[in-house]
Amino acid sequence: MASRNRSSGLDFSDRSLGLEQHPDMSDSVGPGGVQPTHIQRMKTERRRLQGLQRTVSNASAKSAPSGPMSFRQRFDLWMINEGGRQMFFGVWILLHLLVAIFGFFHYSLKDNSVTARAIFGVTFPIARTAALVLHVDVIFILLPVCRNFISLLRRTPLNDIIPFDKNITFHKATAWSIVFFTAVHILAHMVNFYKLAMADTDAKTTGARIGAFLAANFVTGPGATGWIMTAALGIMVWFAIEKRRRSNFEWFWYSHHLFIVFFINWQLHGMFCMIKPDRPPYCSFNTIGVFWRYWLVGGVIWIWERILREIRSRHVTYISKVIQHPSNVMELQIKKEKTTTRAGQYIFLSCPEISYFQWHPFTLTSAPEEDYISVHIRVVGDFTKALAKAVGCDFESKGSKDSPAGGKVVGTVTNPPLNRTLPRVMVDGPFGSASEDFLNFETILLVGAGIGVTPFASILKSIWYRMNNFNNSKPTRLSKVYFTWVIADFGAAEWFHSLLHAIEEQDTQNRIEINIYLTLKKMKEDDMNNIIVQDVGAEKDAITSLRAPTHFGRPNWDKVFSNIVDKHPDTDVGVFFCGPAILSKTLHTMSNKYSDPRNTRFFYGKENF
Repeated sequence: MASRNRSSGLDFSDRSLGLEQHPDMSDSVGPGGVQPTHIQRMKTERRRLQGLQRTVSNASAKSAPSGPMSFRQRFDLWMINEGGRQMFFGVWILLHLLVAIFGFFHYSLKDNSVTARAIFGVTFPIARTAALVLHVDVIFILLPVCRNFISLLRRTPLNDIIPFDKNITFHKATAWSIVFFTAVHILAHMVNFYKLAMADTDAKTTGARIGAFLAANFVTGPGATGWIMTAALGIMVWFAIEKRRRSNFEWFWYSHHLFIVFFINWQLHGMFCMIKPDRPPYCSFNTIGVFWRYWLVGGVIWIWERILREIRSRHVTYISKVIQHPSNVMELQIKKEKTTTRAGQYIFLSCPEISYFQWHPFTLTSAPEEDYISVHIRVVGDFTKALAKAVGCDFESKGSKDSPAGGKVVGTVTNPPLNRTLPRVMVDGPFGSASEDFLNFETILLVGAGIGVTPFASILKSIWYRMNNFNNSKPTRLSKVYFTWVIADFGAAEWFHSLLHAIEEQDTQNRIEINIYLTLKKMKEDDMNNIIVQDVGAEKDAITSLRAPTHFGRPNWDKVFSNIVDKHPDTDVGVFFCGPAILSKTLHTMSNKYSDPRNTRFFYGKENF
C-alpha cells in the first residue's frame, strides 16, 4: 500500500520541481507566499472545471477507505487487482518447486542410474533435475505468444482467474526460468565432464585430460548440441532486454526466431545417450529425447497460429487512405475483408515492401462501428520511417509541421501519392487487450500519457457512437467516462484534437468528462502568461479550444480517486491506462488504495503487448 503522505501522484522524469501539486487541485503558494499567475487564473476559470475538479481544496477530499475489515473483506480487497495474478504466479512457482524437489529425489534414488551416480556424484541428479524443470518450462513458453489463443480465452470466465493480460510478463518469467535452469544444467555438467576426463584411462597427462574435457564439450553429440542451444538462447536473451529491444526492434525480431534452432537441438540433445543407464533401453527418441512430448501442446497451438496468420495475410487487404498529421504521426486507414474488431484491441502490421518477416504491433484507433480499421503511427524508428516513406508521407520537409490538426491527406487507394503506388500491407489480428473490458463497467477512468492516448481513440469513438446511437451501434451500460490525458507537449498528438472536439460537441449530457494536464516541460513562462491572458473570461480553452480547461501541472490522484468514490458509491470502476511504467505503478497503487469491497471498487488494467 502506498504512503498517503505524497505531494504528487505522478512523477515523470521530466518533472518540473516548481509544481509539487496540480494547481487546480490545491491551494499551493509560491516563494514569499504569492500564488503563481496560472493558479490565480485557474481560480477565475473554476466555473469551467468539470466534475472531478470542482472541489476547491484538498480539505474536502475523502481519505482512503478506513475502518477495520474482516478477513473476508481484506481477501476480497486483495482479489480486486492482485489476487488472481499473484495466485497464478504462486501456483507456477509452486509447480517449479515440486518438479525440482521430486525430480531430485527421483534421480537420486533411480535404480538404473547407480553407475552414473557413482561416477559423477550429486551433480548427476542436479543436472537431470534442471533438465526436467526446463522441459516443464517448454510447456508454457509458447502459449503466452499465441495471441489468437489468448484473445479467445480472455473472453471466457477463465479471464477472472488467469491474468491473460500479463501474457508477455508470463512469457518473460518463463524465459528467465529457462535461463536460470540452463545455467544450473551447464554448471553441473561441467563438473560431470571434468570427472569424466579425470576418469579417462587413456588421458594420463594434464594436456590429455584437458583435451578429453574439451572433446566432451564440443565433439560429443550432447556437448555440441548443448553449446549450440546455449549460443541461441544467449543471443535471444541479449536482444530481448528491454532497452535493446526498443532501440533495435529488428534485431530482437530476427534473433528471437533462433528458438527454432534452440528447439531442434534440444530434441537431439538427449538422444545421443552419452551417460547410459545401467540397463536397456539405453537410448532412443522416445526414452531420452522426450522434448517433443513437452513441446507438443504449446507447439501445436503455435503452429496453428502461424497457419492462421498466413491465411489472414491472403485476405484482401489494402490501404484506403493515408493522412499525415503534425508531430510525426501518420494515420493509415485500412480495408480488410472478414475482419471484425472490438474497441481497445490491437493488430500486428507487416509491409512486404519493407520486410515480409517483420510484424509490428499497433493499437487500433478506429471504432467497430466504422467501415475501416485505422492505426496512428508515430514515426520514430527504422520500420516506421520506412513505412512512412513507402506510403508517401514526408515528415522531413519544412511544410510537414504546418499540417492542420485534422491532418493532411497524402493519398487514397483511388488517388495515391504522386508517382507512387500505395504498398501492400498484411494485418494479423485483431487481438484482445485490457482496455477491451471497458464495457464491463458503468463508470470508467481512462488515463493516457503522451502518445499512449492511442488505445483510447477507439474506445472513445465507440462510446460516442453507442451513446448517440450512431451507425446502428449497440447501447452501452456506461453512465460516466472520465478521460484524463497527461502530456508534456500538446502538439505530440494533435490528431487527437478533432476527436475530442467532436465528442464534447455531441456529449450534451456530460457523460464523457475530459481533463487534459500539461506538464509544462516544453513551455516557457512567457508563453504560459500569453495563454493565461487569452484564456481569462473565455468560454473555451486557449490551447485546446475545448470547453474543458487545460490544467497546468500533474494530477493529484488522491483527489481524483477520492472524488470518484464520492460521486459513484457502491460502483465498480474500471481504470485503464497506457503510458510509462512509473505512472502505471501510481495508478495501480491508487486503485488498491481507494478500493473498498464494501463500497467503490477500482479494477486496474494496463495496455501490455
